[in-house]
Amino acid sequence: MTPVSQKTLDFDQAVELAMGLADFERSSHSPGHSGFHLERVGMLADHLDEVHRAVPTVHVAGTKGKGSTSALVTSILSSAGYRVGLYTSPHLHTVCERVRVGLQPISREEFAALVAQIWPAVEDVGSNGPYGGVTFFEMMTVLAMVHFRNIGADFQVLEVGLGGRLDSTNIVTPEVSAITSISIDHAATLGGTIEKIATEKAGIIKPGVPCVIGPQWERDATRVFERISLDRGSPLVSVTERFAMRGVCADLKGQTIELESDTSKYSLWTPLLGDHQVENVGTAVAVIEALRDRGHDVSDDAIERGVREVCWPARFQTYVRDGKMITIDGAHNPYSVGRLIETIKKLIDPGRVVLVFGSLGGHSAEGMLEVFKELTPDVVAVQSRHPRSARAGVTASTVRRMGMNLVGESRTVAKGLRQAIEIASTEDLILCSGSLALAAEAIEELEGIEPEIYENLTGPVHRPVSQA
Repeated sequence: MTPVSQKTLDFDQAVELAMGLADFERSSHSPGHSGFHLERVGMLADHLDEVHRAVPTVHVAGTKGKGSTSALVTSILSSAGYRVGLYTSPHLHTVCERVRVGLQPISREEFAALVAQIWPAVEDVGSNGPYGGVTFFEMMTVLAMVHFRNIGADFQVLEVGLGGRLDSTNIVTPEVSAITSISIDHAATLGGTIEKIATEKAGIIKPGVPCVIGPQWERDATRVFERISLDRGSPLVSVTERFAMRGVCADLKGQTIELESDTSKYSLWTPLLGDHQVENVGTAVAVIEALRDRGHDVSDDAIERGVREVCWPARFQTYVRDGKMITIDGAHNPYSVGRLIETIKKLIDPGRVVLVFGSLGGHSAEGMLEVFKELTPDVVAVQSRHPRSARAGVTASTVRRMGMNLVGESRTVAKGLRQAIEIASTEDLILCSGSLALAAEAIEELEGIEPEIYENLTGPVHRPVSQA
């Protein structure tokens, strides 16, 4: 067999190789927190000429808002004329979305070429190193860094995948770190208390590197960040102390946000909706100001353009089909569901809510549904393609047990969404939520997007058939 390094891969071959690696993001079998470490991904980065040191970095952790904040920072820096790489997870429709230049995903051809470029190092570290095989997330993290170095990026914005302290992205020493709001999530891996989760997130705080702390609803989280930043000599920037923030006006197209400090004042329009996005915009602008303090030139006009032009799907994304309003949101824990409901009440006055709901294992379906009860929804229980998706029948049983009104059940998101459209009237709101995987499949159904379907974690890629 010809070695990968000596032949050209097509996209399907590249994805098959990548998906053949251990993938704890998609697998129901996790090694547990004790199984995570940075030694192997560090070896891989070193093997590729210390690629983690090549590009100045903004590193973003948090429970909610880290993706939106990363996109906002990327959009602002791009508007300032910088070439910016953005690495996020998970993807909605294609693995290429995880690696972007600006907000544009890399092409399938670029992805295949990158896998071919780094695969010899992946094999060498896995075969000859003391830590076993490289994981999918480790490979993707280093692949993104290689691409950003290849293109001569001025900055890379890295979103933490899980936690922070032992996340593969944490091999960098950034220009600025940021931690968005903290709530209970991934408790089995990160711990069941705010203090334990905040401690894991605070693992990205580096000695001497400023860390921007987004608005926190839990004082216990703030205390952890203050203690660790003091211990490490890291300047701490509290967004709530830095800015007075408020949403001035909003409709379904976007909202105007005002930020004011002793030294600056911004009036910014963004298509991102919800009071939580006011917090994310404030956090992103605080990151930019921290970069300014470190000598990087970003004008107020660039901040205004970047916030206005940002695009980050599956966050209160709205459609109209057959005269019926559909809102899609990737909320996947009780806290984020609560923020979603706040936005619905502020912007929409539906006759009733038809909720298309499904969750992933490891997330609190019952906890989310308890919060959704506030809307007294009619529920269609669905199951996404994600390997960790809860079965529709299990979700339906939970809905019934909680005394909620179950009106449909489907083993696919597409069919469940079609059921909801048929059931709803033009005065109702169809709401699709419970996981990013569900949100992605709802968007695919409405926009006719052809997704990548992975037959199993180690098997071949194939093109989708009817999802009915």
